[in-house]
Parts: sequence; C-alpha cells; structure tokens
Amino acid sequence: ARAEGNAAGQNVNHIRCYNCRGFGYYARNCTARPRRRNATYLQTQLLIAQKEEARIQLQAEEYDLMVAAADLDEIEE
Repeated sequence: ARAEGNAAGQNVNHIRCYNCRGFGYYARNCTARPRRRNATYLQTQLLIAQKEEARIQLQAEEYDLMVAAADLDEIEE
C-alpha cells in the first residue's frame, strides 16, 4: 500500500493547521472562521499573566531572603 501524499510527495496526514488544529492543510489554506477573543478568553489570559508575575515576584523575594541569610551568617562569624 502506498502512503497518501500530495504532488510534492509530503504525507498530508502529518500536516496540521495552527488555526483550527485540523489535519491535512496549513493555516493559510484554512477555511474555518477565526476564533473571536471574547471576555472569557481575555480573562483567562489575564489570570495566566498575573500568576506568572506573582511567581517572578516570589522568586525575587526568595533571592532577597537568601541574601539576608548569607549576611547574617557573615555577621555571626
């Protein structure tokens, strides 16, 4: 049995559209309508950004705490 392919010899079963996640074509050839970015989508993106920012702040606070602990160790010696 011969593998399915297009004229260029590519196996179209492995090509995936980035817009709709469909198989067999590229995003530039996608016929699906683009997704609208509604309030729910934007709220989710905001929460993700806030969590990432909080994690960065926590890491900075941990670093400051480590520096302070090292300073205390030097004072005790």
